[in-house]
Amino acid sequence: MADKIHDLFVIGGGINGCGIARDAVGRGYSVALAEMNDFASGTSSGATKLIHGGLRYLEHYEFRLVRESLMEREVLWAMAPHIIWPMRFVLPYQKGGIRPAWLIRLGLFLYDHLGGRKLLPPTAVLDMRRDEAAKPLKALFSKAFEYSDGWVDDARLVVLNARDASDKGALIMPRTKVVSARRENGLWTIETVDTVSGIAAVHRARMLVNAAGPWVDHVIRGAFGKNEARNVRLVQGSHIVVKKKFEGPRAYFFQNPDNRIIFAIPYEDEFTLIGTTDRDFSGDPKDVRISQEETEYLCKAASEYFKEPVRQDDIVWTYAGIRPLFDDGATKAQEATRDYVLKLDGFVGSEVNRAPLLNVFGGKLTTYRRLAEHALEKIGEAIGTKGAPWTAKSHLPGGDFPVQGYEAEVTKLHKAYPFLAASHARRLVRRYGTRASVLLGTAGKIEDLGRLFGSDLYEAEVLYLMAHEWARTTNDILWRRSKKGLHLSHSEVALLDQFISEIIQRQVAAQ
Repeated sequence: MADKIHDLFVIGGGINGCGIARDAVGRGYSVALAEMNDFASGTSSGATKLIHGGLRYLEHYEFRLVRESLMEREVLWAMAPHIIWPMRFVLPYQKGGIRPAWLIRLGLFLYDHLGGRKLLPPTAVLDMRRDEAAKPLKALFSKAFEYSDGWVDDARLVVLNARDASDKGALIMPRTKVVSARRENGLWTIETVDTVSGIAAVHRARMLVNAAGPWVDHVIRGAFGKNEARNVRLVQGSHIVVKKKFEGPRAYFFQNPDNRIIFAIPYEDEFTLIGTTDRDFSGDPKDVRISQEETEYLCKAASEYFKEPVRQDDIVWTYAGIRPLFDDGATKAQEATRDYVLKLDGFVGSEVNRAPLLNVFGGKLTTYRRLAEHALEKIGEAIGTKGAPWTAKSHLPGGDFPVQGYEAEVTKLHKAYPFLAASHARRLVRRYGTRASVLLGTAGKIEDLGRLFGSDLYEAEVLYLMAHEWARTTNDILWRRSKKGLHLSHSEVALLDQFISEIIQRQVAAQ
């Protein structure tokens, strides 16, 4: 039996679980977190990767959610300017289209004024007969609207929250599955198993937080024996990544004849990301894959706008994620609420069984920090308040530089390590911010970074990710900690896989 009693035990290493753990430990709570796979291996890396207000949510009258999301854009940008940055979106308008111009103007007016925008530029109207944004599009549009939102490296947002929580004293356990959780003598007894080593452990906590994302109902049914739990609606969203369709930093917001929308977004310098879809999902979330129907839908929808059609042969990568939306009874998947719901178990306050449980339903990347603050309010009600809200003025690891200081950070890194190619320096700052110098250490020449696995991925970066960010597999490194999987050949991936295996074997032998 474990001796230490944590204040909180969090189930789930997605953005909500890691965000709650970080906020809680920063207020003085003792925290443990278990994630059965790698961080952001589910919903949190399957998003469209936007920090946005949700322009289309206005159509469903979700004004509270939109306002909160709009307010969070600049807060999150200031927290992590290395992995979050502004992006302008072009919304082409065609007379007689799905949404009339007055409705779009009204939505964008609210977008500009609802959320206390300070640094992001306002909406503009573009003359598509002259603007560069018209070049890759069919000659159907004389006008477009342009507005601001943000872009985020979603999986890195998750792992940096986990890293900061760990640095502040939280016990962070990736690849650790919760096999049971039960109330005993006013506490939670949680049994876990390390999915790599098979080692079982027992933890005790005053309160349990179920932030398991698509598995939240599964945890309620399995760990707690509540077979009737049906709180979330699983909605699949799929994306395709194709060879670059247009130049420039702006993204596109396309309206489809079926009243749905898709984005076309610059991605990893050489590609274009197109998505998303919305369809109900009934299988095991770990098995989610883009369907042929979704692939055809995205190619056809984008081809309605681009001069050069988007063909399936153009696709270099696909990914799909499951959104665990709170089931509000909406008829269509795209109409289900994107807001979050926090439910505190009814046992709170009972002298017989005091151990409270907080279940987290729904949520989105943009509102994860506010969700965590609201969760801490519930936690305070249940087991007592510690500390005060603090994350709004904080920085995630590597993000301690001004929001408009990215170029200055690149220059600083390049000056300290002049042997780096300019593109390499820029990428390292985008991934690691001020912690790029920790990764590079005392290197004085490129050879000091060790073997090159392909593109500009060197041994030093791999070792850093394994030592500081819990990376253990090629997928962890190539698809979540970076997107180098888009750039490495099969043989290069095999060499990386062999290297990681050798490192892990040495670590096991040394134990």
